[in-house]
Amino acid sequence: MVSDLKHAIKSRNTILFVGAGLSATLGLPNWQQLIDKMAKDLNFEPSVFSTLGGYLELAEYYISIKGIGPLRSWMDREWHSSSINIKDSNIHKCIVDLNFPIIYTTNYDRWIENAYDYYCKPYIKISDVHNLTEIRDSTNTQIIKFHGDFDNDPSIVLSESSYFERLDFETPLDIKLRADVLGKSILFIGYSLSDINLRYLLYKLNKLWKTSTNVSHKPTSYIYLTRPNPVQEKILSDRGITPIISEVDDAKEGLLKFLEKLR
Repeated sequence: MVSDLKHAIKSRNTILFVGAGLSATLGLPNWQQLIDKMAKDLNFEPSVFSTLGGYLELAEYYISIKGIGPLRSWMDREWHSSSINIKDSNIHKCIVDLNFPIIYTTNYDRWIENAYDYYCKPYIKISDVHNLTEIRDSTNTQIIKFHGDFDNDPSIVLSESSYFERLDFETPLDIKLRADVLGKSILFIGYSLSDINLRYLLYKLNKLWKTSTNVSHKPTSYIYLTRPNPVQEKILSDRGITPIISEVDDAKEGLLKFLEKLR
């Protein structure tokens, strides 16, 4: 299983899809900390505010009152603390070394881009349709900010409405994703299957392949999971995704060992 994935990566025939678990290895704020910040800005007790809706609903409420600008500024500062030195992240070093042709990320932070900058590896960042016209050199890694980027407020997918729009799966970035995945494997890291957006994405990609005339040529795709879960593994397998389970209990150490094995 891993040997097949290594071969696909070496052939530059694998897309990396990166979720919040990667940001967590750097100690970045999580969703609960973000919601607590919103609560304080709105003069709510955080423990009370958290009971008033799900994360996306609370973010929608906050943005409807305050707008996204002040929150985005706070997130940008908190997510890019000067105390973080990207050279200390062996996980990010592995990602750069593996030389993926395309990286999709649902994270807002710029640490993947910073790692490419630090190791002097060329890339192009894509957060909206305008960036698509800037793709020139096919050898440079494309880093697609699937949920937006701090440099472009309208691109940020944070509220319930923006998630619903993302789930429409009809934006220019979605069209690019559909074209990208038809000929390449995907490796998902840093994701939990509690993320409805990921589950919907996997469902849509599997449906896309089933309606293709070339379904027999579908490349194998993989997801790295931090712990075994027979229910999730069965659902993933049914949707054409091969689960790879961490060999150690510690999430950060397990992800590093996995990437080092691929490298």
